Amino acid sequence: MLTQAQQRPRDWIADAHAIAADIAPLAGRHDAEECFVAEGYARLKAAGFFKALVPEHLGGGGAEFADIFGAIRVLGAACGSTALAFSMHTHLVAAAAWRLAHQNAPTEGLLRRVAAEDLILVSSGGSDWLDSGGVAEKAEGGFHITARKPFSSGCEMGDLLMTSAVHDDPEAGPTVLHFGVPLNAPGVSIEATWQVMGMRGTASNDIVLDHVFVPDAGIAGRRPKGKWHMLFHTISMIAFASIYSAYMGVADGARRRALEIAGKRPADGDLIRLAGEMENAHLRAELAMREMVELATNGQPGPETTGRALACRTLVGEAAIATVERAMELAGGSSFYRKNGLERAFRDIQGARFHPLREGPQLTLAGRLALGLDIDG
Repeated sequence: MLTQAQQRPRDWIADAHAIAADIAPLAGRHDAEECFVAEGYARLKAAGFFKALVPEHLGGGGAEFADIFGAIRVLGAACGSTALAFSMHTHLVAAAAWRLAHQNAPTEGLLRRVAAEDLILVSSGGSDWLDSGGVAEKAEGGFHITARKPFSSGCEMGDLLMTSAVHDDPEAGPTVLHFGVPLNAPGVSIEATWQVMGMRGTASNDIVLDHVFVPDAGIAGRRPKGKWHMLFHTISMIAFASIYSAYMGVADGARRRALEIAGKRPADGDLIRLAGEMENAHLRAELAMREMVELATNGQPGPETTGRALACRTLVGEAAIATVERAMELAGGSSFYRKNGLERAFRDIQGARFHPLREGPQLTLAGRLALGLDIDG
């Protein structure tokens, strides 16, 4: 018979708090030296976080989406780079688990490998999106892939790149092929291009594929180039709740630090007003974040869900940026000192602007949905 402790579900968020406490003192060094957050990744791996969302019967942790997204948020308050890099792996596993459970998609093999081999997945989706990038040339028994994949977060400790390339199919026309490539495969290399404003510890370097062979059996999916597809509706429903949990965490951390600093100063009218503005911005982000997690947990993929998830992505991004800006004003001149962490939070939070769909295309999608127009128009 199982003991009460064995029956109790694992508290992933409590475990994330313990890891966050250990990596928080290292965040400034990773930022200053522009080096990968290897310690955070090692701690997450040792604690089973990389296989947390794999179902238990496949060897994983069987965690709920909300718990792991919440854990990402906890990590983001301590080290934005650790949280963001981990979120990229997380959304790939989450989508694979959801597709297996709800669409009977052929993702069981990948999920079993993630659990058994403790694989770390690397995403190229942010740079590919609907059009994808790179060329897939037909060869005997498969394809030769030539491509450059920027923004490949976590690639320094990654095992498998989940990516795509375009094949000029003589019958179907330009077709995006989806596949995984081991990062130690012949023809795969990493170029250290990640010299950036913020999120400096994510190692989001370029991965170069030079005539990398992918067998026909390794092609996991095909879709028309540049068109919305059910795969991307599923990704949109899930991925942004994972990714923007990291930015929400950065906003949480900045808010907390600003209140600590402001609490040591006389509470005059201006200080109180700035605190109120920060609180309103944080609540706006919080409400949109809750909706994103709810969609990822209980939504059904499709154009309407995609439109709502991407609108929340814009709202969380805007409000999280505003939260950090107000936090800096509330803390005053202290926020200008690197040792206080707020200027790093200010730089890290700017990354929320750049994930697809950016505000302009997102507004176009929202408008087309509202007007009943074809979203591929």
